[in-house]
Formats: sequence, C-alpha cells, structure tokens
Amino acid sequence: MPRPPAPRSQPCDAAALPGLAAQVFPAGDLRVVAGANQGDGVEAPDLCEPGDIYRLHRGARPLRLMLRPVTGEGQAQTVAEGSEIGAPGEHVSLLALLTMMAPDADKLELLVIRHDGSGRHFALPLSPVAPRTDYTLLAVSPPPPDVRLSDMVCVSFARGTMIAMAGGAQKPVEQLAVGDRVLTRDNGPQPVRWLGQATLRAAGSFAPVVISRGTLGNAGDLIVSQHHRIFLYQRGESRVGGTAELLVQAKHLVDGEAVWLREGGFVDYFSLVFDRHEIIYAEGIPCESLLVSEATLNLLPQAFSAEVRARFPGLSQRQHFGTEASRTALDAIGRGTLLRGRKRD
Repeated sequence: MPRPPAPRSQPCDAAALPGLAAQVFPAGDLRVVAGANQGDGVEAPDLCEPGDIYRLHRGARPLRLMLRPVTGEGQAQTVAEGSEIGAPGEHVSLLALLTMMAPDADKLELLVIRHDGSGRHFALPLSPVAPRTDYTLLAVSPPPPDVRLSDMVCVSFARGTMIAMAGGAQKPVEQLAVGDRVLTRDNGPQPVRWLGQATLRAAGSFAPVVISRGTLGNAGDLIVSQHHRIFLYQRGESRVGGTAELLVQAKHLVDGEAVWLREGGFVDYFSLVFDRHEIIYAEGIPCESLLVSEATLNLLPQAFSAEVRARFPGLSQRQHFGTEASRTALDAIGRGTLLRGRKRD
C-alpha cells in the first residue's frame, strides 16, 4: 500500500532540557557466554564478533549517566551534574551500534559508549534488556551520525493523534492541557496530570510504528512509539496467554503491510500521565498512558522527571492488568488471527 511521506518538523531546542538521565551498564555486566570472545564484556566494536551470545549478569545494576543536551552540529556529548559516571563537562563518545536477537526473536539495539576521561566502556540499551536471557549478536555498525544521547526519551503518541475526551469529542494530543478530562476504559473521565513532549529523529528505535487506518477498527492512522502498548480484548476460547485482556507492544504488531515502521525525518512524541496507569482511546484504539515508575522516570529528561516527581511525590503506578504478548506468541498464532474481526474498511 502507498505510504504517506513523513511529516517534516524541526527538532526541539535541546538547551531547554538541562540534563538527561540515561541508564547504562558497565561493559563487564554484559558478557559473552558462548562464542569467540567468551568471558569478555562489551568492548570496542572491532573486537565484537557476530554470532557471540551475550548475557546480562543477574546482579547487574544500571548506572545513571547524566548528559548535557547537544545544541549544535559537531558538539561533543558531555556529562552533566548528578551523573554516577564521570564529572560535569567530561566527554562521552559513541563507538558502535550493536544489534542483537533474543530467543523469542525480539531484537535488541544497544549503543557502546566510552567515557573518554577514564576510557571505560558502557552499554546503553535502546530497549529493555533482561538478565538471564541470551542475546545473539547479529551485527556491529557505526552509530548513526545524528544519534544524540540527550534524545534518549521515548514517549507515546505522535502529533495529530486524536484522543477521546470525556464528552466523546476527539482532540489532537498536542492540544491537550493539564486538567483536561480524557475518557478512560476502566475509570471513566480522568484529568490529565502531566504532559511530556520530545521531537526525535525517526530512525532506529525512535522510528514510530504506523497502525494503518482500519487495521484495528481505527478511523485514522495511529502513530505511536515502538514500545507503546496497545490494549486488545480477546474473545473466544483461543487466547494468547489464556486471558481476555492483552497488552501488545506496537513493534510486535509490525508486519510490513498494515502495520509498519516509518523512518525518516523527525517525529513529535507526546506522553500523557494520569493518577493511575490508564487505558485511553487514541484514534478509537485502546492504548496505555505513560506508566510512572522509577524505571520510566529515569529515562525522561531531568527537567521532565523532576516535574513529575514534584507533582506526584512517591508515586509508583501499578501497571494496568493484562497479559503482555511477546513476539513469539504473536508469531505462533499469526497476527492475522489476532486482528481478525477488528478491521474496518
């Protein structure tokens, strides 16, 4: 099917973000357990061998790397205040992008970075990495030239997404304001407590997923970040996970036809926070709101996370009930089976 051109927009002013927290692991925490470099951790790209199997140490603890936003072409990535690695002003270099595959065929991308002051290497996952899971190295490539560690924020809906309001009207996500009442699946109308926004280059893990019009009964294209979860209610006896309520990461629905990755240009992402982790309606499709927890706050820009912490002191939301569907489970039943009966002409 023809694909519309990616909308063009300008990147946000990075100077408005005083610092960003990224979670990284020391190179030795992600070691080769089988292959040519057995026993070695993630190191310089010329030493990595495709086919090696890596595993995160079960006691691994991510470190908080605070970074200053990059405001101009060619400027170095530098450490900001509050970092557990290095001192403010010290340089951080991007060395390589590693592409790995988990046993369930889910891909993991991570950046190999170096703290230039100490020469230490670190792994910065671009999607969640789990301990006691084997990751096979597929490819080693140079980091994309436009990757900025200060852009390490992945929020939910793309600009233009229509959100169902309490009274039934539809409103573009970028026009929402704190206090607006949004329709939720489980708790009726709920006020928006916080909104986040980031403009990112639509490449790699930041490329948005497009769920084409009609695929899930949606009136228009739904465009979300890859890890954003879609809520599906399963009917009948044959159910993934054995439960009726299913949460599926958007990237797991990608089939290259009805659901696809849109790469190129920039994408404006918007996140919504409520008092609880809610299921709301975007383009008529039930989707999750941003889950506020220590893990998600550590991935937000410092200015954003500080504001959320101030507004919701001690808040740690529980994830909405629902079985998390893996890529393997969807491959087993076929995505067509899951989407059957949901399509709209």
